[in-house]
Amino acid sequence: MLEAIDVHADGLKRAALAAGPAAPVPNCPKWTVHDLVTHIAFVHCSVIGLAVDRPAKPEPPAAWEDVLGWWDGQRLALREALSRNPDAPWTRRMAHETAIHRLDAESALAQPVHTRFSPEFANDGIDEFLTFLLPHRGFAVGVRVTTPERTWTVGTPGTEVSGDADDVYRALYGRPNRAAVTGDRLPAL
Repeated sequence: MLEAIDVHADGLKRAALAAGPAAPVPNCPKWTVHDLVTHIAFVHCSVIGLAVDRPAKPEPPAAWEDVLGWWDGQRLALREALSRNPDAPWTRRMAHETAIHRLDAESALAQPVHTRFSPEFANDGIDEFLTFLLPHRGFAVGVRVTTPERTWTVGTPGTEVSGDADDVYRALYGRPNRAAVTGDRLPAL
């Protein structure tokens, strides 16, 4: 998962630089690329504090070039903090946080790229969503999720999501997808 953080942060940064700070982010309609990069840097900084048991109060800089530099520093510090205990849940969470926001940055490109996640990575992200994000955010939703590799059932299913792992992963995280969703609407993150 440490390598996944690096791969997806690099992809996010490439897309952010190509799109430019003022580009709107279609996957997150209220954000520009500048907002997106500030958000991911803020999250990385916060997790560093949690990983080393020194909670931080990040204060992002305002200027685009400064945000990029600040994020580069946070990425290095995050890697260092998480490498001390790579099996900690924060490593997994940051891999998926960064991967999903990579999709957001790529959606801001004039010619969006079509990144696809491996079934192994996407299924792990589905599991993270269902076992951590859904209960942590207080959503009381029953859902059955099916990919070719695995099926999850949470509560009494009022919603069913199925398809290849990449599309189901995207559907659960509220990103454009081709998954089949029936029943109640999934909560927005």
